[in-house]
Amino acid sequence: MKYLITALFAAVFAFGAVAAEDAPWKETLGRVTDLTADTGISGFMKNEAPAYITGNFSEAERPDLKKGERANRNGYYDKDGKWHGGYFDEKGAFHAGHKVETLFGMPYGVGQLIMIPLCLVMLYLAIVKGFEPLLLLPIGFGGLLANCPLSGVTAPAMMHSGVISFLESGIPVMSGGIIEPGGFLHYFFSFGIDTGIFPIMIFMGVGAMTDFGPLIANPRMALLGAAAQFGIFFALFGSLGLAAVFGNDFFGCDPLKAAASIGIIGGADGPTAIWLTSRLAPDLLGAIAVAAYSYMALVPIIQPPIMKALTTKEERAIKMPPLREVKKIEKICFPLLVLLVCAVLLPSAVPLIGALMLGNLAKEAGPSVARIADTMSNALINIVTIMLGLSVGSKLACEKFLSGTTLGILALGLCAFCVGTAAGVIMAKLMNLFSKTKVNPLIGSAGVSAVPMAARVSNKVSLSEDPTNFILMQAMGPNVSGVIGSAVVAGVLYTLCR
Repeated sequence: MKYLITALFAAVFAFGAVAAEDAPWKETLGRVTDLTADTGISGFMKNEAPAYITGNFSEAERPDLKKGERANRNGYYDKDGKWHGGYFDEKGAFHAGHKVETLFGMPYGVGQLIMIPLCLVMLYLAIVKGFEPLLLLPIGFGGLLANCPLSGVTAPAMMHSGVISFLESGIPVMSGGIIEPGGFLHYFFSFGIDTGIFPIMIFMGVGAMTDFGPLIANPRMALLGAAAQFGIFFALFGSLGLAAVFGNDFFGCDPLKAAASIGIIGGADGPTAIWLTSRLAPDLLGAIAVAAYSYMALVPIIQPPIMKALTTKEERAIKMPPLREVKKIEKICFPLLVLLVCAVLLPSAVPLIGALMLGNLAKEAGPSVARIADTMSNALINIVTIMLGLSVGSKLACEKFLSGTTLGILALGLCAFCVGTAAGVIMAKLMNLFSKTKVNPLIGSAGVSAVPMAARVSNKVSLSEDPTNFILMQAMGPNVSGVIGSAVVAGVLYTLCR
């Protein structure tokens, strides 16, 4: 019986093959046979950037000029007959393709193959070395996802089959079309980074975990936080110098906006760097975010040599008096006063400062809003951190990260961070020239915004000189003022460059 059934099936398949020479299964079978060439290492190496990124659509995929068609879902021909490839997003706006140039002219697939080990290094630093694991882990994994060939996790939502019309500028728009869903990282990025929501929500959590008491008890420590922001302006002018040397298109966008975005790395404040860059130079977001968070993670390695080089053993041994006790009413009034002063003097910084102060007010208000403060400092900030890290990692695609621009950003970020650390220490030494109450210069390095790691590093260096000299609480004053300072500088730069 089984032989009869087998023969019957063979006859049916043979009849189908003869009756339908162009049957769909034949095309599918042909694709299966080609898998060996399109997959594995060979397929990876020859992988090319998607056409919606480069705009390099074939002639068959372009509109037919003979039929009077100037545009389709893949791009358009301008009045001079020049082809502009790209795609229409979910709102119908056209995004033109661009040439993909990876470092040293390496092929796109090779660039992906190089980025994957780099992302694995980030995961190693996060998991094994403990360098900012809450952020480097999702950023590194997001980079892995972004460089998986043909995975589509970062592909944008695209509109097609709609009515195309041309604006006076000659740019096409589409309306009433069908929307193809994008990758999930595209939606994370659009919702949280493009809108600036994620950094603001992070600031709520930071505020709910921050104690401004040391700054309130010793307000002059705000000078150290302000001095540490000097690194921001160092990187800003350095970026303008690179643009002057290599041309205004070195960063791929307006050089002043790029310089402002790169400069904020010097504050060692990741959320602030992301917030400003997403508004001024979104194409540089991957490199700037990785630089900002990498140097935040490397605070224990970078700062101690700088502090010891700029101070003497006697200065590092200075003991500071205990801080006075700060009343609850002072802690409640502080975030309100800071917000109102910011609203009057620098409205553009209100989103970041307001979120920071809201979180802090919830923390200090007491048991009546304890659930709100607990949510901000735990569940909310944890969820947003995961989504923000993956969103930033999605910008580690090889065509965006493997470039000379990235190397310049990383170098400037490192210099800016070192300059900010040095400026805080030098400011503390200057204060000692005019003050009766001496300041341990080590706390000046805590003026960068890496809370509370920078303060802990200052305390650790102090204890290495004198095991009885605890300066952690004194260092928290410049540390929390650095958070406010970097947000204020970001607001100033945004106002100047937008």
